[in-house]
Amino acid sequence: MRILIVEDEKSLADIVKKGLEEEGYIVDIAYNGEDGLYMAENEPSDIIILDIMLPVVDGMTILKKIRKAGIKTPVLMLTAKDTVMDKVSGLDSGADDYLTKPFSFEELLARIRALLRRNSEVKTSIVEIGDLVIDMATHEVKREGKRHSAFTKRICTA
Repeated sequence: MRILIVEDEKSLADIVKKGLEEEGYIVDIAYNGEDGLYMAENEPSDIIILDIMLPVVDGMTILKKIRKAGIKTPVLMLTAKDTVMDKVSGLDSGADDYLTKPFSFEELLARIRALLRRNSEVKTSIVEIGDLVIDMATHEVKREGKRHSAFTKRICTA
């Protein structure tokens, strides 16, 4: 599982990265919002851990932009902004979870596991194998973009 951390406090980001890697995760770090936005948009992750107060581009802007772009990667806000309104704003802007600093590493791990469980459900009924595409919901089979009705009923009802 790949995790993107967008955090400008280098020492905190490095400590969290080390702990997550010890748990078996692959971790990428962006130390400012501009790099974080680029990585979130261009380098797929299973979870994004996102600070709000970042240089160049703030975390709320990143969150809104990735959601507007259709990126559904779970986002855990990890921030010192701890008022109820801060939490409501983060969650209403598209965050999947919100954890305030200081935090327990064990709680961070538990929240990551919960987000991964929630995200692991099958989100599509389409199975792709090479140039073969099977839509289990519509019972449609395509090869090289062409529909193959002769196979559709046999394959999808077997």
